[in-house]
Amino acid sequence: MTARIIDGKAVARKLRAEYAERIAGLKTHYGVLPGIAVILVGENPASEVYVRNKIAACKDTGIHSELYRLPADTPEATLMARIDALNADPAVHGILVQLPLPPQISLPDVLERIAPDKDVDGFHLYNVGGLVTGNTVFPPCTPFGVQKLLEHEKVEIEGRNVVVVGASNIVGKPMALMLMQQDATVCICHKKTRDLGQFTLLADILVVAAGVPGLIVPQMVKTGAVVIDVGINRLPDGRLVGDVDFEGVRKKASMITPVPGGVGPMTITMLLHNTLVSAERAISAGR
Repeated sequence: MTARIIDGKAVARKLRAEYAERIAGLKTHYGVLPGIAVILVGENPASEVYVRNKIAACKDTGIHSELYRLPADTPEATLMARIDALNADPAVHGILVQLPLPPQISLPDVLERIAPDKDVDGFHLYNVGGLVTGNTVFPPCTPFGVQKLLEHEKVEIEGRNVVVVGASNIVGKPMALMLMQQDATVCICHKKTRDLGQFTLLADILVVAAGVPGLIVPQMVKTGAVVIDVGINRLPDGRLVGDVDFEGVRKKASMITPVPGGVGPMTITMLLHNTLVSAERAISAGR
């Protein structure tokens, strides 16, 4: 068996084309252009790349973006004031504070300051808590992207055994909750789980987001499983790899995502989706 490779770039292109049509329709029929504000504190090189990619994706789909740069020594009160102003601006439908933040700024306080209906990253307590009840406004972008990939590939979720390796607030925990809402039987593991393989071998769908290169090897994967590799790790030789031994596992899995080119393009695509939906919600509410 050789797994079918799930092409995240192709799925992202298809979705972005659909979103671009909806965005054009909002401008034509309502005079509304979805807008996102991106706040970058400091000069983290990786953050610079991520922000540049997000802004380019917005431009490609017709979303208006504004980048607010703040120095690394910015007081927390200054950042909060900026968020408050953006919360009150009707032209801004999404607010994204690029992580990580400098140590003098409280991440939980910042995430809670963003209005839930502009929290297009899906990190506000309201949106995270809503995952438990199925009433979240915006799901976090990376697990939402995984969900969209599974939908596109017509992977059956209901009744399937799903193992999520990685228990972060950004990917692992929300991913598990989202799949539970679709009636999957979900087990959450992490890189410190003892005898990890005894759990992963039960998975019909294996989602790996532990941040450990090569953590999942072929003998840990059930024959025919769908394997979603969310990990992205840079090796000393400069190569980007996931958390899964891709070449080995693809010989046992039925489907597998590559790194890069799998889940990554979907994360930004879901940010565009959430911003679009925020604008649509604002129009419906008469804001």
